[in-house]
Amino acid sequence: MAADSEPESEVFEITDFTTASEWERFISKIEEVLNDWKLIGISSGKPLEKGVYTTGVWEEKSDEISFADFKFSVTHHYLVQEAVDRDGREEGVEDALPLPMQDLLCMNNDFPPRAHCLVRWYGLREFVVIAPAANNDAVLSESKCNLLLSSVSIALGNTGCQVPLFVQIHQKWRRMYVGECQGPGVRTDFEMVHLRKVPSQYTHLSGLLDVFKSKIGCPLTPLPPVSMAIRLTYVLQDWQQYFWPQQPPDIDALVGGEVGGLEFGKLPFGACEDPISELHLATTWPHLTEGIIVDNDVYSDLDPIQAPQWSVRVRKADNPQCLLGDFLNEFFKLCRRKESTDEILGRSAFEEDGKEVADITHALSKLTEPAPVPIHKLSVTNMVHSAKKKIRKHRGVDESPLNNEVLNTILLFLFPDAVDKLAEGYESRASTSSGSNPPPENEDYNLFSQFKSAPSDSLTYKLALCLCMINFYHGGVKGVAHLWQEFVLEMRYRWENNYLIPGLANGPPDLRCCLLHQKLQMLNCCIERKKARDEGKRGSMSDRSPGGSCGDTGKGADHSGDNLKETDKEVGKSWESWSDSEEEFFECLSDTEDLKGNGQDNGKKGGAKEGSKEPVNLKPEGRLHPHGKLTLLHPGEPLYIPITQEPAPMTEDLLEEQSEVLAKLGTSAEGAHLRARMQSACLLSDMESFKAANPGCCLEDFVRWYSPRDYIEEEVVDEKGNVVIKGELSARMKIPSNMWVEAWETAKPVPARRQKRLFDDTREAEKVLHYLAVQKPADLARHLLPCIIHAAVLKVKEEEVLEDISSVKKIIKQIISHSSKVLRFPNPEDKKLEEIIAQIMSVEAIIARARSLKAKFGVEKCENEEEKEDLQRFVNCLLEQPEVSVLGAGRGPAGSVIHKLFVNAQRISAVPPLDEELRRSGSAEERRLNTGSMSDFPPPTGREIILRTTVPRPAPYSKPLPQRMYSVLTKEDFRLAGAFSADTTFF
Repeated sequence: MAADSEPESEVFEITDFTTASEWERFISKIEEVLNDWKLIGISSGKPLEKGVYTTGVWEEKSDEISFADFKFSVTHHYLVQEAVDRDGREEGVEDALPLPMQDLLCMNNDFPPRAHCLVRWYGLREFVVIAPAANNDAVLSESKCNLLLSSVSIALGNTGCQVPLFVQIHQKWRRMYVGECQGPGVRTDFEMVHLRKVPSQYTHLSGLLDVFKSKIGCPLTPLPPVSMAIRLTYVLQDWQQYFWPQQPPDIDALVGGEVGGLEFGKLPFGACEDPISELHLATTWPHLTEGIIVDNDVYSDLDPIQAPQWSVRVRKADNPQCLLGDFLNEFFKLCRRKESTDEILGRSAFEEDGKEVADITHALSKLTEPAPVPIHKLSVTNMVHSAKKKIRKHRGVDESPLNNEVLNTILLFLFPDAVDKLAEGYESRASTSSGSNPPPENEDYNLFSQFKSAPSDSLTYKLALCLCMINFYHGGVKGVAHLWQEFVLEMRYRWENNYLIPGLANGPPDLRCCLLHQKLQMLNCCIERKKARDEGKRGSMSDRSPGGSCGDTGKGADHSGDNLKETDKEVGKSWESWSDSEEEFFECLSDTEDLKGNGQDNGKKGGAKEGSKEPVNLKPEGRLHPHGKLTLLHPGEPLYIPITQEPAPMTEDLLEEQSEVLAKLGTSAEGAHLRARMQSACLLSDMESFKAANPGCCLEDFVRWYSPRDYIEEEVVDEKGNVVIKGELSARMKIPSNMWVEAWETAKPVPARRQKRLFDDTREAEKVLHYLAVQKPADLARHLLPCIIHAAVLKVKEEEVLEDISSVKKIIKQIISHSSKVLRFPNPEDKKLEEIIAQIMSVEAIIARARSLKAKFGVEKCENEEEKEDLQRFVNCLLEQPEVSVLGAGRGPAGSVIHKLFVNAQRISAVPPLDEELRRSGSAEERRLNTGSMSDFPPPTGREIILRTTVPRPAPYSKPLPQRMYSVLTKEDFRLAGAFSADTTFF
């Protein structure tokens, strides 16, 4: 039994060959991918047009497969083409060669400037590559290479796929591929040789022809002619004879008086180094037949001047240093700093001793908390200047980040009205320079509203440019902190002395601008109000209040601004002239008592009863001018438009705070009522002014002036049969507990000049000055970055106009669109800001390259207008296209310039040192002959040769099939890429 059991036990050890092996699974996966991508069957397509490999769109699809645990990526590269109608094929299509084999012989797309290496070597429009998935993996052994090639061959045979399949072998940097393409009865093998050192017999055409013919092994005795395409590439690196046209700005001249302070209002532009490093000239002989030219180790007919085709490409310097880009990057780095102005300049800079400290602290006692930067709330201007002197004394003149000359130049640029310190001249300039002129209505000027920056003629914009320049040239973040501290002191000084801030538009803060600009506008509004009030105290009869500050702008629809201004002058003083910054309601206590009683009585009874008080109390006050059309309903007297308070100007952060407070009140009835009361402060003020100007008026009178649409008039027939006009309040005015009715009942007849101020300029100014003082340099940079980007875009547009490059115009539009989306919202992401700066830098580099090429090709020096246009067009094409054909080759305008460039470079390289020249003997004629023998061009850097023929292989009676070999020779590289086809019908 034991003996019988042994053979039975061996049965279980028999290998089951019906189970698929790893190799078979791998082949199956290749076939599956080819099926998924629909690469099965006969390939079809139109004949290739000239240049389509460069102008067409290339796409690729990828997938991943594995051989055991070794992963491969499969990538399908193809040129996107229109689909061909399969039904319209002729019957003999089965005998036609597969499309890739036809592409091997196509001469329309030799040497494409930008394409996959296999496209350049074999001229294919479609192929699949199998390569190790990981970059550090490689197929090195010959057995593995053969195994992969066998897998490819079986997969192609099983599926009937006619697309060439390549396998990448050896290290990836070597770009070594082997592959195969199969068709009905035909096969093409793709082979490759890659060497570091080139054998001497392969450095010329005759040696390569010998290799090609021996590889084909054609059995025919008279060999079919071999067609050739040859390209020699020459590189020009020496630009010494052409100075780089961009000169860096002269920093000393900025403060030395040569250029002047206006230079601070400009951004620099251009590359500091030549952005074009090399020029590559490719001389091409596209169609040559064997025997027409001679090229061997002794002699060559390949003269670049005689080449029928020239094409040029330029190699751009990697990230050339550009001035505008450096400015933007350095300023952007400020946004990431954490230090405060105190920490940067040192606390000792602000510490003072003795009596002056006591004076300053006493002067600050009325404020809430002192800011990190000292806010000198002084009535005497000299105290501010003494504080500045103390700061400089403690810091030391040499230690100051900004020297006095630079600082004074900047301050005069920012505040041109400070040149003359005489009071009258100073005031007149301050008032006229505050932006009363209408802004120019053009696209560039209005960019500030898209970028949320500031107008290009504003103080904020100029400040941003000055800080940007100081950050780059004058002390970095310390210089920025120093200038900002001086700027805050100047703002304090102007508030103290009623000097308007120049470079800001009149009126309330413009919410389209950055917050810092709004804050400065708010401070200007405060200065205007304070100035008008102080002038009123001095008894000045000239109206200094801002335009329409005493008027009725926005109230009613029947009165004009012109009438307002004329009558305002007659009245002489605004309400602000009579109110005081320290008192909120009234100056006169007796008036208060009188008006309290009279106001309550008039408020409840509509002012209909008269004579109960002294006549002086019924005297109308605060009238601006008669309405002209309306009269009071009950007394029938003319209706007077009152002098009213302007609503308080607000910046966007104040509006946001207010909306948050109102939102927190909730949706309850009590909350809604409280919210309405808070929002009706301006309405109550106007009602009180109206009652004071029109004694005996009623709510209907006020509504007829303030909101005419809420007073409805109808024609009715009275008892006597006459048609009369009867009016009544609108439905919303009759709603119980209406806010208008409640406000009217509580309103007292108080003229605007005696009311509590809606806008407390003293408090708001101190809030703005405190806000400015606590800004860190990083906060300041964040606020002003939109202004810097705005200025950079304007600078780029200005420079582009001089060059007129279409691609740059498109990029600038993209930058504006992108920036407007990013900068419109507060606190944009750093990454998005970096993208905008990178786009601006790319445009600057393109324009710098254009100028470099213009200088090298002598576009501006060309006298012939037609040639000048040709050269300009050629330079623009060089910027936008990877490779540009030279019209007329070496005999055209551009060709002659390129020829001269090479000749000059050759002469410079051939000039011997001076001592060798002195030692050299011989006549001038001999020296001329020696230099004349020198070639105009250096040895070619690259030699590319494509050899093609159609011969029967492997037997004389086989089908004639395309054969192709590509050769490239450079200093450190030699490559042969061959595609050899064979008839497999009987083999």
